[in-house]
Parts: sequence; C-alpha cells; structure tokens
Amino acid sequence: MGQNEVLFERAQKTIPGGVNSPVRAFRQVGGVPRFVSRAKGPYFWDAEDKRYIDLIMSWGPMIVGHAHPEVVEAVQRAAETSFSYGAPTKGEIELAERICELMPSIEQVRMVSSGTEATMSALRLARGYTGRDLIIKFEGCYHGHADSLLVKAGSGLLTFADSTQNAPSSGGVPQDVVKHTLVLPYNDVAAIEEVFQRQGDQIAAVIIEPIAGNMNLIQPSPEFLSAIRHLTSKHGSVLIYDEVMTGFRVALGGAQSLQGITPDLTCLGKVMGGGMPMAAFGGKKDIMSKLAPLGNVYQAGTLSGNPVAVASGLKTLEIVSRPGFYECLSGQTEKLMAGLKQAADEAKIPFAVDSVGGMFGFYFADQVPTSFEAVTQTNIEAFKKFFHAMLDEGVYLAPSAYEAGFTSIAHDNEVLNVIIAAAGTSFKKL
Repeated sequence: MGQNEVLFERAQKTIPGGVNSPVRAFRQVGGVPRFVSRAKGPYFWDAEDKRYIDLIMSWGPMIVGHAHPEVVEAVQRAAETSFSYGAPTKGEIELAERICELMPSIEQVRMVSSGTEATMSALRLARGYTGRDLIIKFEGCYHGHADSLLVKAGSGLLTFADSTQNAPSSGGVPQDVVKHTLVLPYNDVAAIEEVFQRQGDQIAAVIIEPIAGNMNLIQPSPEFLSAIRHLTSKHGSVLIYDEVMTGFRVALGGAQSLQGITPDLTCLGKVMGGGMPMAAFGGKKDIMSKLAPLGNVYQAGTLSGNPVAVASGLKTLEIVSRPGFYECLSGQTEKLMAGLKQAADEAKIPFAVDSVGGMFGFYFADQVPTSFEAVTQTNIEAFKKFFHAMLDEGVYLAPSAYEAGFTSIAHDNEVLNVIIAAAGTSFKKL
C-alpha cells in the first residue's frame, strides 16, 4: 500500500471522509487523494515524493507560484512579531487602501478570514441596508457554505447534492431559510426580468459569480450582466459581485474591470491573502457605514485582518501589480488551452476550452457551455478517465468536472509543454 493510501485510511478514522473540504476526497473521479508534502513554483510533491504540475494552485490564490521567496520572506518577517493581536494594525490600512485603489467600486472594505464569511456578511449587510429579505443567486454558482446560499449551489455540492428547485443542496439547512433565496438560471435574461417585474420591491440583493468557477468556467453574456445591473439599480437592490475567485485572478481590477460593471458590493478572497486564510467584502461607503460599530449590521472576527495574512496579501498584490504580469499570465493560460484543444482534435475527442486571465475551463463537449444545465450535459465519464490519465502523467487537475482550473506566473513554456504532451498521451487512452 502506498503512502497516500496509508494516510487516507488513517485520516478517515478522525476526519469525516478523510478530508477537510469535500472535493478533495476524489469522490467524483474515484481513486485515492494525493496528500501533499510540499510545493514550489508550479509543482507539488505528494506523500510518496512524486512530483505533479499543479493546475489548481490551491483553487486560485497561488497566482505567483507556490512558496514565492518574496512572499515567504514577508510572512516570516510578520510572524516574528506574533501571529495575531485581535487589535488594529497599520498593515490592515495599507491593504485596505491598496484594494480600494485597485477596485474603484470599493470605497470601504471590511476584512474577514474566508470567502464564506465575506459572502455571508455581504448578504446580511445588503438585507440590513435595504430592509428586505429576498436574495437572488444563480444555478451552479457557489458562494460559500452559508445556509441561505446552499440552494442549487456549485462546487463540491454539484458532486454530492441531488438538488431540486429551491430545495437546500445540503442537509441541516431549513426550508424556512432558503425560502428567501430565489435561484435563476445563469445567463437567462428573461428569467431575471420576470422576477424583478414580479417581486422587485422585495429583493435585497443579487449575488453573482461574474465569471462562474464552481460549475467549471462559465462566462456571462454582456446582455445578462447589463440586465442585472439595470434591474438592481432600478429597484434599489444591492448587486453583489462574488469575486472571491476572480478578484486579482483574471485581471488586476477583477472581473468587474473587464466587464465594465460597477457592483454595489464586492467579495474578495484567495489572491488577496496570497494563500493565507483571508478575505474581504467592500463597496459603497453609504452601504458599508451600516456595519457595526457605525451601524446596526453586526459582523466581527478575532482573526480578521490577521497580521501574517495581511503581509502575505500585500506582497502578493505588489508582485501581481508589476508591469506585464497579467499579460504574461493570460498569454500562458491561452497557450495551454490552445495546446490541449489541439491535442484533443488530433485524437478526435470532442473538446472545448475557455480562459480568462489565469483561470481556465475545459469541457468534453463540442462547444463551451453557458449554463449549469449545459455543463451537466458534457461527457463527465470522459473527464474522469482523462483526470486519472493526466494524474499518472504527473499533472494534477481539479478532481471534479465542475471546477475551473488555475495557472500561475510560474507555469512557463517548459511546464506548458510537459502538460500538453501529457494531454496528448492521455487523450489517446480515452
């Protein structure tokens, strides 16, 4: 028995399913999870010391590569002065100022420790600000595991849940909670127009992944985004951009800078902490001023603005702000997708690809899907076989057909060539 199997067997005795986040269990693809022992640049090594090219990069945050020496140094320097104070620091102000500078829609920002905290708090704030209860989310979008958002949710829930319309995607979520959540199809303009016509004055907020990454990579149509922005403005609802995944990942100003949309609130995470547990939500000053201690919407956290995470985030944002960073990252990701597509075409496998910045999606289908329903129609069995063939070749893909993939600035041409060659071999096995 290999070391990964030994560890997985041992983990299952004290950790439910042997993992601390469901998708890591390899349930959709089958097989034994790889237990990571270390990582550097575009690679990680498992418990058996086998090296893999990493194409999830901790689900996005490791945009400058694993263990970047400048980030490591910043973290070490911060750690020497203690790990946590539970009191304000100068670093928090610097990070807040930098975020507001890079995303002009954010006038004020509150730091938290996870993407789930950011979205949960943003929704509570939107409800407190508007005095309304209803929220709209979109099918296949995942906004963390807060109760009211676990309805037809994406990410690991697509692997595990049997969702019916407006039924909770998770046990332990009361129907009473999700009755305030309306779920609409992604990219369906008519559906959102109809709901606003019927219940516009009751809708507190619309929350959206501006580029969905939790049902694989799905891009919104300009008409869809335009309709949402117009309707929320007209009816006094809060538009929340969940950029936990896309913020500083697809562009320096996030997806909103590419789409020309100014949301009312934005949720951030992943990249802004450089891989440390850190997230934030922010937006218009008149909305943010409803937060305690100024207003009556309560939110708190001992580890919010953690000094070590702040140091990691500040240094990461400094690196990604350097000239040419995103041009290089986007170019490499596009090159990778073109290479995979060519390898699939040569093997006569129906295959489509898409990418934005350092985020990508590939689909065993004739064309790129535009909705959750379209993603479920792709060839999931082919994906499972491809996943394991690539794993054997030393390339680690997301262990689910419902997750986007991620590159880093460390994925240079040499690394891309190895991935594309591995794909050529793997497609032939399908």
